[in-house]
Amino acid sequence: MTNPDRPTWQLPPGVTRGLWDYVHAPHIADDYDEYFAYNRLFETDGAILRRHFKTPGLVADLGCGTGRALIPLVRAGHRGLAIDLSGHMLQIVREKAIAENLPIQCVRANLVELDAIADGVADYGMCLFSTLGMIRGRANRRRALTHARRILKPGGRFVLHVHNYWFNLRDPDGPGWVLWNLLSAPFRREVEIGDRWFPYRGLPTMYLHVFRWRELAADLHAAGFRISERIPLDAARREALKRPWLFGALRTNGWIVAADALPFRNEGPTARRRPLRSR
Repeated sequence: MTNPDRPTWQLPPGVTRGLWDYVHAPHIADDYDEYFAYNRLFETDGAILRRHFKTPGLVADLGCGTGRALIPLVRAGHRGLAIDLSGHMLQIVREKAIAENLPIQCVRANLVELDAIADGVADYGMCLFSTLGMIRGRANRRRALTHARRILKPGGRFVLHVHNYWFNLRDPDGPGWVLWNLLSAPFRREVEIGDRWFPYRGLPTMYLHVFRWRELAADLHAAGFRISERIPLDAARREALKRPWLFGALRTNGWIVAADALPFRNEGPTARRRPLRSR
């Protein structure tokens, strides 16, 4: 996982060429905090995390970046497990943790391949800033969510953020893209409904999957989560959408979702652990 020039066919599951270049670009990590210094979404999800992660415990941050969401929680009394594919990002997290003597353990890993992390180690989990959407392929996104559920204790709380597919209709070129995506994706093996590629911070082909609500809800359910709260975000991602009943599907930029980890059913010592489903 250390070779930035690895051929595309050798990339880890769910990792696109754009994401691989992203995690190996030092400038992305070095100016990450400055670049997003005034992003109001960080204030919004920070307040939501504080509300849902009340009792001190171990917080697993899947796609932690430079620790912008994890570090305030650890300062408040939690312990941190910082997980990211970018060694550059994790180095910044380590430096911050050392500077403040914060109990944060860093793990470099692909979110689709978290087998090295034991079952039930975390009290809380989070996957913010549309990190889940950076994983290509629905099967891979479900694997990442299943790992998130597996490393949480039963009843543990998981908070994530994703973008809304239908919000693209508000962009000047959005209706054309949505129409083309809906009509062409069923006939293109390599593309799913919601897959987007775009230039980002000097990278020509960054990938992001944007979600339809039923798709996300089904993926969370399949991974063993029960949704406890859904917060639609306004167009600027600054706060919860006002009057979500008024064309909310089109006005919602994305969602912050809180979900509880369902308990597992053990079906014998050699059987895979499956979550109990709520009825």
